[in-house]
Amino acid sequence: MHETAYEITTLTPQQPTTHTAMLPTEIPPGVQMVTLPGGIRTLAYTPQQAPPMPPVPVAQPIPAWAKTTALLTPTIGGGVAAAGIGISYAAPGLIAMSQALWAAVALIAAAAIGVPMLLRLGRSAADTEAGRGTTHITQTITATGMFGRSNGTINHH
Repeated sequence: MHETAYEITTLTPQQPTTHTAMLPTEIPPGVQMVTLPGGIRTLAYTPQQAPPMPPVPVAQPIPAWAKTTALLTPTIGGGVAAAGIGISYAAPGLIAMSQALWAAVALIAAAAIGVPMLLRLGRSAADTEAGRGTTHITQTITATGMFGRSNGTINHH
């Protein structure tokens, strides 16, 4: 059996090439055009670069106002809840007190209007029983000089 021997030749830059150059869009992913140390440009597989590592976040201290707010939040919430429970228990008493206050206001208003009217009616009834009409009182005051002594008289008619 006889094997055929093949001669291996390398392409030098001076030799003309018969193939056409690839367009950049035809180059498959992971393959790049590289220049070898002898100046020859060829396609080669290149190792894929790992994506850059994201920056490591630096721990920031928590501001004092945030700590204070976080500590006060349950206290304030508990106080509001306790106030709500207290108001719910006190609601019937508050309703009764408000009605009593309105009744007191109505009584005061009625007294402010009614008492003077009753006094007038009582006085006019007493005057008519005594046979008198209305009483007129006049007062006369005289004085001499700026710092003089004053004299006065009161007349009932």
